[in-house]
Amino acid sequence: MPSFYREKELNLRKLIADKLERGKIDFSIFVEITGEETSTQINKPVVKEYLKQLKDIVDGDTTELLKMAVRFPDALSTEREDIDENEWKTILNEIHAALNHITEYRLDEGRVLEADFKNRIATIESLLEEVIAIDPERIEAVRERLRKGVEDLKEKVDENRFEQELVYYIEKYDITEEKVRLKNHLEYFMSSLNSKDSNGKKLGFIGQELGREINTIGSKSNYAPMQKLVVQMKDELEKIKEQLLNVL
Repeated sequence: MPSFYREKELNLRKLIADKLERGKIDFSIFVEITGEETSTQINKPVVKEYLKQLKDIVDGDTTELLKMAVRFPDALSTEREDIDENEWKTILNEIHAALNHITEYRLDEGRVLEADFKNRIATIESLLEEVIAIDPERIEAVRERLRKGVEDLKEKVDENRFEQELVYYIEKYDITEEKVRLKNHLEYFMSSLNSKDSNGKKLGFIGQELGREINTIGSKSNYAPMQKLVVQMKDELEKIKEQLLNVL
């Protein structure tokens, strides 16, 4: 901004920061100065020095050399009076109007993002319900696969010991905790989304937790139909994470 507005800089920074809260903001004030608003004077010592140097170089009419000298840097000094408070009031009104337009645009964009998030969270919830529904089927499939593997070895086994080992093995693939935590995180995401506060960073953190639970379910599933559902959940979550970068 022009030097004569520098005293307003701190107040402007606070105004913009309070209104916009987050983001990288570029702000500029450009002023076109007219003759009526300024006092322009000839910098006599500078012009005289230019004339002296020109005369040392060429012989010429003083008037012509003077025309050249006043075009050189610093030959004229332009000064402006102190800030015109009426002018500043007009500028400030325009700044407030611009900030209000930005806020309105953000709100419009936010409504679109909100609808998108709700749809994607609902999709993940629906996929989670499918995961919960097929989990008993998955456990039975793992049990049968292990039993068939033992039978293929043509070895006699102690059924009690086999059942103990089977229970231990299946417990390693139990996803009960992950299902509960994922459901809780989805509910927490929605409650934070509906909050009146600025929650962009908070939603980002919750998104990370969602990803952690989904990834754990995927690594433990050991069952193709469930892994397919996990891939779909990951796809929805990635789209959410991309859009979270645009949330205040």
